[in-house]
Amino acid sequence: MTHDPLTVAEVARLGDAILAEVGTAVVGMDDPLRIALATVLAGGHVLFEDVPGTGKTLAARSLATTLGLDFARLQCTPDLLPSDVTGSSVWDPERRDFVFRPGPVFTGLFLADEINRTAPKTQSALLEAMAERQVTVEGVSRALPQPFHVMATSNPVEYEGTYPLPEAQLDRFMVRLAVGYPTGAGEREVLTRRIARQQEAAPVRQVVEASTVLAMQGGVEALDVDPDVVGYCVDLVAATRNHPALEVGASPRGSQNLMLLARAVAVLEGRELVLPEDVKQVAVPVLAHRLTLTATSWASGRRPEDVVTGLLASVPTPSTVRQG
Repeated sequence: MTHDPLTVAEVARLGDAILAEVGTAVVGMDDPLRIALATVLAGGHVLFEDVPGTGKTLAARSLATTLGLDFARLQCTPDLLPSDVTGSSVWDPERRDFVFRPGPVFTGLFLADEINRTAPKTQSALLEAMAERQVTVEGVSRALPQPFHVMATSNPVEYEGTYPLPEAQLDRFMVRLAVGYPTGAGEREVLTRRIARQQEAAPVRQVVEASTVLAMQGGVEALDVDPDVVGYCVDLVAATRNHPALEVGASPRGSQNLMLLARAVAVLEGRELVLPEDVKQVAVPVLAHRLTLTATSWASGRRPEDVVTGLLASVPTPSTVRQG
């Protein structure tokens, strides 16, 4: 089923309405939420990595509701099996045959909560789903609903009973976002709203439907990107592969995701022109989690985010972009 793409102005208007509605429940996450929404519009997946209690799960659930997507949350644990994610065949006494029962991944927005608490074998059950929008169970490939997006949360400060995400898994996420602690005023607002609503749940209303999300994604896909900006994305990623502080640089998926997300950010701002500044805005969340530091760099306390920031200062920025 095809959906006519929306115009840039229509996507920007709906994007503002979605973010405004999510903002009624989620406080102090304006920038991460905007990038998360842009990631969805660019067809990608989001990894929220931060300490517990900063609103990561609430943000994912609120986005799903406002976007009109079916939502499924899976609490990841060490004993979770791949079939707990994808589903499996069970014996039906009435039919006297095995019947496939879909797992929670058959949804519009799938939240893998604390994904680093489940074993690599189960983490890998998401690889095909994230890359190809399908799962293969018992030799049969089954398409997932459209749109389909994964949002995962990870706790970076706890190591007991956790499994670091392998590079192949990290590379499937378009962005890794850090939420951070709210400001004093923001935290006060969280408490004030909790008192006012007199319940734990922070409900939000649906703004668009799943079909509209597909049309918004079509509007993003219809926007062309200047060759200078494409070249800038390639140059940034190529620089990671030759950096002395890095053991492994970003893959071609990194440069593609950089371009796709920069384009979505431009559309959300109502522009039909993707600027180098859009690339710079998303470079850290797109690239940092794809980089592997050398042992010396890691021991010295250097972070992948620092490397990306340095590259943004050293790689030449296109001086002009054709207007049109």
